[in-house]
Amino acid sequence: MGSNANARKLKYVFYADSYHPIQAGSIDGTDVVPHDKAIHRAHLCQKLNLYDPLNDPKATMDPYRTVFVGRLSRQTTQHTVHKFMSKYGQIKSLRLVRDIVTGASRGYAFVEYETDREMRHAYMDAHHAFIDDKEIIVDYNRHKLMEGWIPRRLGGGLGGKKESGQLRFGGREKPFRAPLKPIPYEELEKLGIPPPPEGKYLSQNQVPSPPRREGSRSISDREEGSQRRDFKDWDSRRSPVEDIEEEHYRKSSSHRHDHSHGRSEERGGYHHDRSSSKKEHRHRGYAETERRSHEKRKR
Repeated sequence: MGSNANARKLKYVFYADSYHPIQAGSIDGTDVVPHDKAIHRAHLCQKLNLYDPLNDPKATMDPYRTVFVGRLSRQTTQHTVHKFMSKYGQIKSLRLVRDIVTGASRGYAFVEYETDREMRHAYMDAHHAFIDDKEIIVDYNRHKLMEGWIPRRLGGGLGGKKESGQLRFGGREKPFRAPLKPIPYEELEKLGIPPPPEGKYLSQNQVPSPPRREGSRSISDREEGSQRRDFKDWDSRRSPVEDIEEEHYRKSSSHRHDHSHGRSEERGGYHHDRSSSKKEHRHRGYAETERRSHEKRKR
């Protein structure tokens, strides 16, 4: 029974919301001691605040509109990256990171889009695409948006290759696995490491969403979706006869008032025939005129 439960747990993962070097070096996010020298170096940098990405003079892009593109070929040019990533939206700026001494590409770039939505489009769809026959990885701008972030050059980072002996977990490419052993809550708390979210694991096929701008939980997205649904519902009630009538009476302001009134009744659950409504309206008008004339004659 226990083995079956463990087998099921292996199918579930979780992702880090903040960065802790010791946790990043653990496959299930429960390590409490660094297992390689690079992790120890990264932990020291974090404790002493030796890395401050917010004051990087080169990092001027809007982090909520920027994606990280990694594993690029060293021969891939900035123009090639721009051309490929333009498929996902309008690019505002692009920085192919180069060696400060040789000027050669370091194999990764930052791409800033004009809108948050375009950034998320690239984040979702460009991951594991190919540029110059190299499979790339795409992630959000962690060095600005992930609390505690330490880059790979200082012993931190995420991902990596097994051959290097410096794998880092908790990111999109290599998420944490659901722990199979007891979780050392007290030790994790002492180190300031958030424990695994028991009962809230994700499947391996679920894609973690990038952080969103505070307060923007995409109002524009909701409005657009609402408009699309309203249009779909409204359009499904139309008929060819209605289209012809609407075109014929469009210039009449009084008809537009009656038309909108009829639409509001439809949305309230009432269904009526537009042509019969007009006949009834004319009939009521004639009857009212006849009644007034009759009263005048009496007088």
